[in-house]
Amino acid sequence: MSEQRTSRRDFLRWLSISGAGLAAAGVLPGAFAHAAEPDVTVITHATLIDGTGARPLRDATVVLIGDRIVWAGAHHAARVPEGARIVDARGKYVIPGLWDMHTHGTVYEDIFVPLYLVNGVTGVREMWGYPEVQAVRERIDRGELLGPRIVMASSIIDGPITLLGPPVVKVGTEAEAREAVRAAKAAKADFVKVYSYLGANEVRAIADETRRQGMPFAGHVAYRLSTAEASDLGQRSFEHFFDVPISLSAREAEFRRILAGTPYDPANPRAFFNLSRELDRQATFSFSPAKVEAFVARQNRNSSWQSPTLAVNRVMSSPADTYAHDPRLRYMPAWIHDFWREGVKGVAPVTPEQIAQQREFLAARLRMLGALHHAGIGVIGGTDCLNPYVFPGFSSHDELELLVEAGLSPLQAIQTMTRDAARYLGFERTMGTVTAGKVADLVLLDANPLADIRNTQKIHAVVTKGRLITAEQRLRMLADVEAAANKPPAPSALTHLTTLPTCCNGA
Repeated sequence: MSEQRTSRRDFLRWLSISGAGLAAAGVLPGAFAHAAEPDVTVITHATLIDGTGARPLRDATVVLIGDRIVWAGAHHAARVPEGARIVDARGKYVIPGLWDMHTHGTVYEDIFVPLYLVNGVTGVREMWGYPEVQAVRERIDRGELLGPRIVMASSIIDGPITLLGPPVVKVGTEAEAREAVRAAKAAKADFVKVYSYLGANEVRAIADETRRQGMPFAGHVAYRLSTAEASDLGQRSFEHFFDVPISLSAREAEFRRILAGTPYDPANPRAFFNLSRELDRQATFSFSPAKVEAFVARQNRNSSWQSPTLAVNRVMSSPADTYAHDPRLRYMPAWIHDFWREGVKGVAPVTPEQIAQQREFLAARLRMLGALHHAGIGVIGGTDCLNPYVFPGFSSHDELELLVEAGLSPLQAIQTMTRDAARYLGFERTMGTVTAGKVADLVLLDANPLADIRNTQKIHAVVTKGRLITAEQRLRMLADVEAAANKPPAPSALTHLTTLPTCCNGA
């Protein structure tokens, strides 16, 4: 069926009658009616997977005005104003733009920033904020740089002993912890990022001060607290699935005694990291399904979410050379290749016994995540990109595939990076689904992702903030990234890289 063309006046009348809600969408009817060239894009004849949980709608049309969705529904009921840009999406599938909820590296604006968009990642939660990250975000917000929406953490706050280098903030007293929170607020961070070696009293001080400042806090569960205790303090998200196997183990009390009785070694802080990971691994063999319901209820009562970052966990569980010839390395500079090759050696299993152990450890964590999700826990999908062989944009699709392997349906996996990401961030009224009033962040796919989650990789076009990135433009962006990857690095690039953790730390 051909589009029903109509005047702008009749188009606005139709929108009002159809209940699309221009006011909710942030569109002013008067301004639209008098605009010389209305900024309207209409995506027609697609199959719409809107992210709400509704069944896919075949032969659907999505109408965008500026950076907002003003209508989405059956094509036969749609109206198209004169002068609108028409995108014929026959045979295509429309899903909401993806959010990678655990990223690093947005400072690399000619590599990471465009790779997010060409892969349909229209928003990221940057988990280590510092002035250079803030500068990139401001350039994107001003429209000077095409990039994803960025929700930015504070600089990481850790204890006096840490695995991280600058710009980590080290705190050893409650007063220092409170000051770190106030500094994060002044630096315009969206939330406070906490880390592993913080003392229990310092975490409590951070929890109290973030409430005073009106900021959430999220990150690693501190070694001196359990996930349950940190959740009770108000920690919003827990990264990497750290401590979850212990929390769900029939031997939890035994493992907690070991952790509590082992001091940190200032000369070798990684020793405690290794101990914690080994206890997590051992705990998977005493998984108690009977503990799942109470664990989930506590997390949900406290509005805490799990951010399992399966993509980085898979790398950590694999032999060092597993991804050495990944074709996506063509988009990464040589200095990142070197960083990744060396960084992964510290954690990669080597012997056949270690390889088998780590393979089973990953499989066990996937099973646990599936059990937790089935019980109703909140899950947000993130990758921990910039860690070895965790690629900006591309690995978001690896994460989706691993979530399905864990037992989520393809739609549920997609929702962890769309609807549920928006819910976690408090953006559910403005984004996360392809419905009227939401921001115009969309991905057009060449194949059905509900039939095979790997089809999210078959991207035809992307819409970010109402701007269409066509198939041809995507190819040019990829070519530009590849060219940038082959240029000599600026000195500042290497400086930034040395400040960021490898997968050995799981930042």
